Amino acid sequence: MFRTFLFFFSLLLTSFSVLAQEAAAPIEMADRLRADGKIWVVVAVIAVAFFGIVAYLIRLDSKISKLEKDLKK
Repeated sequence: MFRTFLFFFSLLLTSFSVLAQEAAAPIEMADRLRADGKIWVVVAVIAVAFFGIVAYLIRLDSKISKLEKDLKK
């Protein structure tokens, strides 16, 4: 569980550095998507991909933990 927390914390720190770089150079494509109202589609796709990866990692971690318990027996 600690490794999962550490993984999410490292992702959070990575996102802060990405946001800092984005503020320095405005992106025209993002402005256009925001103006058209399509930015929420992009946000939804990213959110679905992110939650899918998180669910996969949690499931994988539980399977590995189960295998480790079986090996100890």
